[in-house]
Amino acid sequence: MAFEGLSDRLEETFKKLRSKGSLSEADVKEAMRTVRLALLEADVSYKVAKDFTNSVTEKAIGAKVMESLTPAQMVIKIVNEELTALMGGTQARLAYAAHPPTVIMMCGLQGAGKTTHCAKLAYKLKNEGHRPLLAACDIYRPAAIKQLQVVGEKVGVPVFEMGTTDPVVIAKEAVKLAKDKGYDYLIIDTAGRLHIDEQLMQELKNIKAEVRPHEILLVVDSMTGQDAVNVAASFNDALGIDGLILTKLDGDTRGGAALSARAVTGKPIKFVGVGEKPGDLDVFHPDRMASRILGMGDMLSLIEKAEMALDEKKAEELEAKLRKNKFDLNDLLMQMQEVRKLGSMKDILGMIPGIGNKIKDADIDESALGKTEAIIRSMTPQEREKPDIINPSRKRRIAAGCGMQVEDVNRLLSQYKQMQKMFKQMNSKGARKKMRRMGNMGGGFPGMM
Repeated sequence: MAFEGLSDRLEETFKKLRSKGSLSEADVKEAMRTVRLALLEADVSYKVAKDFTNSVTEKAIGAKVMESLTPAQMVIKIVNEELTALMGGTQARLAYAAHPPTVIMMCGLQGAGKTTHCAKLAYKLKNEGHRPLLAACDIYRPAAIKQLQVVGEKVGVPVFEMGTTDPVVIAKEAVKLAKDKGYDYLIIDTAGRLHIDEQLMQELKNIKAEVRPHEILLVVDSMTGQDAVNVAASFNDALGIDGLILTKLDGDTRGGAALSARAVTGKPIKFVGVGEKPGDLDVFHPDRMASRILGMGDMLSLIEKAEMALDEKKAEELEAKLRKNKFDLNDLLMQMQEVRKLGSMKDILGMIPGIGNKIKDADIDESALGKTEAIIRSMTPQEREKPDIINPSRKRRIAAGCGMQVEDVNRLLSQYKQMQKMFKQMNSKGARKKMRRMGNMGGGFPGMM
């Protein structure tokens, strides 16, 4: 995950600060030297890293911090505030035209994920109750139009295309269609290049002049580090972008682009791509990202992710079963499937304050849920409803059916009994509000074998 190296270095630095009862100016300056190196290693530009640490140092050596009962915490608070400010301070919202459609022009180099993220953005808008339309204006890259049609069909959003006609004409006709058919968002997928050239920029300028987009979003690959920031600066100088979408922020990227892009271009990061699925596009919150970098978790994003991904009706049905102590292995299977919608266990736990830094080196078995699911699916419907009937011979059959050991089956049944006991105790105490929350969060993270 992005920023792991930076988070580790910052945690190590702050740990040293916390070990001191009081801080001297020399302590702060030494800590900021370490922070600057950590930022440079994370691919943050030298100027941005230098300005950042200078700003933190200036605020941290003030009398208010030095005389504080917890000076280390005050320094961490300042770093958190400065990180948030560095990435934009507040969430930058997507424009919405007073007279639809809102025209969004997507641009970027080839390989950054532009076409895929056109569909992801359309999917996000569709789930928010809008009617988006995609327009295929990349007439040069082989199969670009077909790719947009495929991803458009996958997310249930129509695609307007006119083959290899002039992209300016295609964009103009797409706006007309959107107005006639009542689409409130039009997302234009423009052509990319392997590198920035005058021909590409001129075509983008022509489209901009013709359709006057309300948003010009640049899609950049965060895996390319400082090159991503350089690309953003070039597009901004030539075209005047309104915001950025950083892709592949879930990969093994050092994260420097996210920290540098705002400072270098002056334009906000509006979305980040965090996976390959249509729903893996997150609104960028500078304050939440700063908290995650500093190991403080991100409960708000976790709650929002849960609200979007999990089925409220299923949660209510589960709560009713829990009240009647009728929670069976079918329910456990359903809850595991709900939890999987949230992403990997490491990502989920990383959003919980106080856990993020502790699990970095932990051996989290991401396949545990899959193993538990396989065991349950090897059972008969009767065994899932009444696990008490599972005797030694049945256990051997179940283990053989899923390719695991009898010990694995025993462990699952033991966990199930413990969960039953816990829910019974909670019900007896009248803790129904707690159970509702558990239902909404997908149970008790079952299947951690």
